[in-house]
Amino acid sequence: MTRNVVIVGYGMAGARLADEIRRRDPRAERVSVTVLGDEAHPAYNRVLLSSVVAGSLSPEAVRLHDADWAAKHHVDLRLGGGVSKIDRTRRVVHVGDTEVPYDSLVLATGARSWVPPTEGLLDGNGDLAPGVVAFRSLDDCARIVNAASPGTPVAVLGGGLLGLEAARGLAGRGCLVTVVHPVGHLMERQLDRGAGRVLAKTLESLGIEFRLGALASKYLPGDGLLLDDGTQVPAELVVVSAGVRAETGLAAEAGIAVDRGILVDDALRTSDPRVHAIGDCAQHVGTVSGLVQPAWEQAAVVADLVTGTAPASRYSGTTVVTRLKARDVDLAALGDVHCEVDDPDAEVLCFQDPARGRYAKLVLRDDKVTGAIVLGAPDAAAAITQLFDRGLPAPTDRLALLLGRALPAENEASPADLPASAVVCRCNTVSKGQIVSAWRAGATTVSSIAEKTRASTGCGGCKDAVCGIVDWLAASQPQPV
Repeated sequence: MTRNVVIVGYGMAGARLADEIRRRDPRAERVSVTVLGDEAHPAYNRVLLSSVVAGSLSPEAVRLHDADWAAKHHVDLRLGGGVSKIDRTRRVVHVGDTEVPYDSLVLATGARSWVPPTEGLLDGNGDLAPGVVAFRSLDDCARIVNAASPGTPVAVLGGGLLGLEAARGLAGRGCLVTVVHPVGHLMERQLDRGAGRVLAKTLESLGIEFRLGALASKYLPGDGLLLDDGTQVPAELVVVSAGVRAETGLAAEAGIAVDRGILVDDALRTSDPRVHAIGDCAQHVGTVSGLVQPAWEQAAVVADLVTGTAPASRYSGTTVVTRLKARDVDLAALGDVHCEVDDPDAEVLCFQDPARGRYAKLVLRDDKVTGAIVLGAPDAAAAITQLFDRGLPAPTDRLALLLGRALPAENEASPADLPASAVVCRCNTVSKGQIVSAWRAGATTVSSIAEKTRASTGCGGCKDAVCGIVDWLAASQPQPV
């Protein structure tokens, strides 16, 4: 008999889990899959939403699944109806008047935008006021684009990763953008103060203004934001990107343990062993919230477990590399970025060239990269990321590495030497093995690889690596039939 696996949430985590389950059980012989999504359209890649705002990608181009995906993969997909209740005693979830039974339940409910307690941002019903839009979903993108004609003054609340991506996209559309951020420098979670300053200078050269260390105290519809220092930021549109909060309400109402997120162990089990949680709604000690790579690695673990493919599979955390996906800006941050130069247990090097938009910081311990910030130096970012991912010793010429002039040894950098599990495209978490599989299935060009796997369709930083793998395959592998 098949087991009923119900996935609550059809975002990037839920969609990936369904794919992973069907990769292990393609004919639904062991597991039946039901996916419950509250949005009315197919799953899409949230990582690429800033490209939709910028106009470089259409909404259709960021879809994760086509219209007939569910039928082709034996998935019962139900859209446009949110789950109202989990009955753990009877093992059913309620969707409107319908009960959906489960043997295993996976919560992939994601996160919701956090709206600062600024007077006027919400109307009397608790909804966003006219002229205020969150930046979280594909529908949000449509609202932003509809309101953002060239010359429109726009205020972006939040100078984190998503806020800056939205700001760059809007500036590219000709909007007059001001970013309001309560901290003294941008992206404080991923960058140190020096890198934040250089990034702000780079973005200012692209037409974006900043009000750092300032709080919005009041929203004046049609006029903009009044700041706590008494000044005003003109804005006909306010885009809120001030952070997110995990969607834990459904779990909490069902008596499942929650904190900042839904608490899970290394098997991604909640306090109810029949219920798992993955993605932004889950809280695991090794997880960095707000990034897609942990969600996709968690999906693989849960798929191993619910299909019985690998009962010992466990999630031990994710080492992530953060990239800012904004046109004309190349930024990567990884590992321990806040280590100080005078740390006695680390070797820390720093290079700054603000006039040319370049900043590089490298943190090494025992001759290996444990942290880095690289802005405006894509060759250095590629080399340092490879060293970080693979745990390779850094070249002895540290300055050359910081400047992008020292690469890992040729045999180490060769596509043939990369393990199949090596992540090539971090925006879409595409491994070398997936590219090889797609090539053998007939995708023999970079464009067809991109269409099949989405590798290189995010920030574009992996395009050279994808080209190298395709060239290596063409030279060394039998041509696919």
